[in-house]
Amino acid sequence: MMYDYYIMNNKIDKEEKEMNNEIEKVRHSAAHIMAEAVLSLFPDAKFAIGPAIENGFYYDFELPRPLTPDDLSVITDKMNNIISQDQPFLHDEITKDEARKIFYSQPYKLELINDIEDEKVSIYRQGNFVDLCRGPHVDSTGKIKAFKLTSIAGAYWRGDEKNQMLQRIYGLAFNSNTELDEYLKKMEEAAKRDHRKLGKELDLFSVHEESGPGLVCWHPKGSVVRSVIEDFWKAEHIKRGYDILYTPHIAKVDLWKTSGHWEFYRENMYSPMEIDDEEYVIKPMNCLYHILIYKSRLRSYRELPLRWAELGTVYRYERSGVLHGLSRVRGFTQDDAHIFCRFDQLEDEVVDVLDLASFMMDSFGFDNYKIILSTRPEKYAGSLEIWEEAESILAKALERRQINYKVDPGEGAFYGPKIDIKFEDAVGRDWQGPTIQVDFNNPQRFDVNYIGEDGKEHMVAMVHRTVLGSMERFMACLIEHYGGAFPVWLSPVQVAILPIADRHQDYAKKLENELKSRNLRVETDYQQGTVNNKIRQAQAQKIPYMLIIGDKEVDNGTVSVRFRNGEQKNGIPFEDFMNLAVKAVTERAEN
Repeated sequence: MMYDYYIMNNKIDKEEKEMNNEIEKVRHSAAHIMAEAVLSLFPDAKFAIGPAIENGFYYDFELPRPLTPDDLSVITDKMNNIISQDQPFLHDEITKDEARKIFYSQPYKLELINDIEDEKVSIYRQGNFVDLCRGPHVDSTGKIKAFKLTSIAGAYWRGDEKNQMLQRIYGLAFNSNTELDEYLKKMEEAAKRDHRKLGKELDLFSVHEESGPGLVCWHPKGSVVRSVIEDFWKAEHIKRGYDILYTPHIAKVDLWKTSGHWEFYRENMYSPMEIDDEEYVIKPMNCLYHILIYKSRLRSYRELPLRWAELGTVYRYERSGVLHGLSRVRGFTQDDAHIFCRFDQLEDEVVDVLDLASFMMDSFGFDNYKIILSTRPEKYAGSLEIWEEAESILAKALERRQINYKVDPGEGAFYGPKIDIKFEDAVGRDWQGPTIQVDFNNPQRFDVNYIGEDGKEHMVAMVHRTVLGSMERFMACLIEHYGGAFPVWLSPVQVAILPIADRHQDYAKKLENELKSRNLRVETDYQQGTVNNKIRQAQAQKIPYMLIIGDKEVDNGTVSVRFRNGEQKNGIPFEDFMNLAVKAVTERAEN
């Protein structure tokens, strides 16, 4: 396993931080240059906000007509002209009344000005363009060396569906054309691997407007892959002393009020439904039912730790504009688990979870991770003392495993700090994976205790953790990481048998039965048509092994094996092939 990017003992590398600040200034400045270009083309345009984002920037506009892709080249030409003029970025602070005069015809800017509490506001100028902005920016427009406008999208003002729909222009910006070209090549490869595209081509899953966005239907082949992952997950958890739970999908609102979710997390929850004059809500997480199971009887210190795992489906409200295939959905299944232990056991339990998370990532072909310790947010439950103790325990566990990590201040859950593990796919993109959260809040709120050796009640320590994330997002990552060509053990169809003519079908059926008896997933193509066409279809489905059956194979009891990488081996004894395939599955080989 490789840990990169992060510095031991929680210290962010100063040089890296400075580099990130510099490229953010470049991207923010590029957004202002784009806004100036758009306003020169559409003088009556209303402009909203334009921040730097990962790898680039965007700006939102209200325009007199819809933009087209052809407009991007015109805007690009205008931007290049502004860059060539090398206009300085000039900063000033003015009163809110002065700002209102400058932006008198810009309703979105006026709204922002009204929201500012200070009497002074910050503005930046370049040439004739003025923007309400805190900065910082590069010294002048000529510092922008490499950018590309990429797309146009709709975006509600302030992300609220009740507000005006604006047109958002996205762009990329880097320090050099070499970096930009490298990123574009990476994105071209990522587009080929898009899990939404491959999910349809490989018949894995679908999402339907009729049932609602963000709700996934798993097709037979996608369900096979998911079942293999879940069976592997369950087996590994049972080996490590976990018990498997199943819990309901709804609960009374009062349960979520007790936990604090109703106060701190309500915007992500769905509206209550009324049942027998009581309000129920569909669950956004599984933890509270695990707490209820724990509290179903008295617990002794001798029983602890208790490790309970559940593949539990939960539902969270996501705005329609952010839904994305399997990676951002409204209903998803967490590979969830909760550990109830004594305080003196807590550090060891976190270390064990880190080991399990590492094993799971390695098993699925991910060996490059980034580790982040997220600390207390602005809105949090519990006491400061408890938070500091929880953060300290997580840090000690990471240091015991000699893991380099980064601290992300203020990004913990409202009920406790967490460790996030982000893993890198084949295209170099980060995906959210395992999460480990210490929770001292819910044990207090629900009075979750155990009877100690002294015969008295003691508060239990609780760990929330996932080692894959959600099944939906993990599946999206797997599809894109492997480009749909899953390792043999995960492939929905592992072997395709392709008889050349009708007279070869009896032998093909015999092979199919023998392979299935060894728990291999097999499809035989009995359709009329050329063998080349059958190979093309199997290749398109990214099936690892294709067995071509003709007269020689029938006469000699052999197979001709075509691998999905195009390699072909003829005259292989069938038993040898079967052992090869079984070994690939058993060893979780990638090819």
